[in-house]
Amino acid sequence: MSIDIDKALGVHAQALDLRVQRSEILAANLANEDTPGFQARDLDFARELQRADSPFDIGDISVGADGKSVPQLLYRTPMQASLDGNTVDLSMEQSNFSKNSMDFQTSLTFLDMKFRGLKQAIEGR
Repeated sequence: MSIDIDKALGVHAQALDLRVQRSEILAANLANEDTPGFQARDLDFARELQRADSPFDIGDISVGADGKSVPQLLYRTPMQASLDGNTVDLSMEQSNFSKNSMDFQTSLTFLDMKFRGLKQAIEGR
């Protein structure tokens, strides 16, 4: 009997990939805090995870050079408008980045537990 790794790991591997992509987006926002006219971006994590896990097409799915789906980026609406047109709110971006990092660690923990369970199943324990 063979083990389907994708089914065994569930949605956690896809969540980890999306967390990495979101970290890059949030880091770009933070890096461009002082860039005039820069528009802060983000992605709807729940929607993107559903899209990545769905066997059916949900909206337009773009595929990158690596064959993975590219998330649909949304523009962030600022709480207070900046005179130079920049929409990056430093405290919001830092908070989102920190939460995303914690969620990344949580996904790693779930994957670790899955791998431990698979190892025990293979060893017959």
